[in-house]
Amino acid sequence: MSLKLTTVISDLSIMIHQTQVGIIGAGPAGLTLALMLQRQGIDCIILENRSRNYVESRVRAGLLEQNTVDLWRELGVSERMDKEGLEHHGVYLSFNGVRKRVAFKELTGGRCITIYGQQEAVKDLIQANLERHIPILFEAEATHLAGLETETPTIFFKQNGEEHRIDCAFVAACDGYHGIGRKHLPKDSYQEFRIEYPFSWLGILANVAPSSDELIYAYHERGFALHSLRSETVSRLYIQVDNEDKVENWTDEQIWDELAIRLGTEGWTLNRGPIFEKSITPMRSFMIDNMQHGRLFLAGDAAHIVPPTGGKGLNLAVADVRFLATALIQWFEKQEDILLESYSQDCLRRIWRAQDFSNFMTYLFHKQAAHGSFENLLQKSKFDYIGLSKAQETTIAENYVGLKTI
Repeated sequence: MSLKLTTVISDLSIMIHQTQVGIIGAGPAGLTLALMLQRQGIDCIILENRSRNYVESRVRAGLLEQNTVDLWRELGVSERMDKEGLEHHGVYLSFNGVRKRVAFKELTGGRCITIYGQQEAVKDLIQANLERHIPILFEAEATHLAGLETETPTIFFKQNGEEHRIDCAFVAACDGYHGIGRKHLPKDSYQEFRIEYPFSWLGILANVAPSSDELIYAYHERGFALHSLRSETVSRLYIQVDNEDKVENWTDEQIWDELAIRLGTEGWTLNRGPIFEKSITPMRSFMIDNMQHGRLFLAGDAAHIVPPTGGKGLNLAVADVRFLATALIQWFEKQEDILLESYSQDCLRRIWRAQDFSNFMTYLFHKQAAHGSFENLLQKSKFDYIGLSKAQETTIAENYVGLKTI
């Protein structure tokens, strides 16, 4: 089947587009998938219900695993990331002021992470798609999918008040937790798994140089804190708060004071500066155990969400579309569907590993019980073991930078 990129007007005044793969969502997953397919001569159309300006300015994750960096370099979209991204070779872990460093490169054979804001990556990916003549239809809301069990599924969408449809061979739903993709899976085709954690993150962005050359995860009897960064001049920091808490309850001075206490260790000073963004993020895990139905395939947040403690969200989405692109390329080139049939199971191996690691990091560093309680002392024992066992250090390092294969 070789549907080409043509547009006609039907008798029903519905604009009809034809392509080989219809992609819903212009986030990292959808944009990366399109580039991988286009490289092999497979046509795509990307639908995005938001404006280009919105998706390019939406602040999201900024931690890239080695696998993600390697793929974007392979696709030729890494020029700005390589210049502006900050490569980190380790991470600091603290427990009530006692700090340890886990050295990534030494423990993983040279693998590391790169700090580069998701919104910057999205800008690069959008520019590359457009330069390579991959259509991205912004402010185009996908409303319904049809014919998923046929050879020509259809995506219906609205743009500028007009009705459209895309006829294609496959639909890739990279449209997030609230998108329409998952809603078109038969309810009896999957199980849902959820954890709603009893705490949230109050996060800030501040115009101040980072206080550390690498990320700091800190347990404190007052609660969790994380020192991260977006660049050499912008710091990203978080503190654990109650789920019912509100940004309005915290002044800038209170936030900085709390960060200084929770992150504090002997001889270390927290840099303070003007805060230009505050937000509260609930902590949760979610996933389904089937990511496909007929010619529909889900990727990224449409199928799974992890708490940000492990830095896995964006990276899992990119891992999904790596599997999907490989499977689709095999189908278009050889008419073989072996990899398409195993897509969910191939993705789920990594998703379960990421869920476990994210859950491990979340429970290790967040206050969940009274200081000195049984649960709290178990947390401290797990933390102490990191310093005693190179095997435990290696496990953390391997999972943090992203397993090469699984």
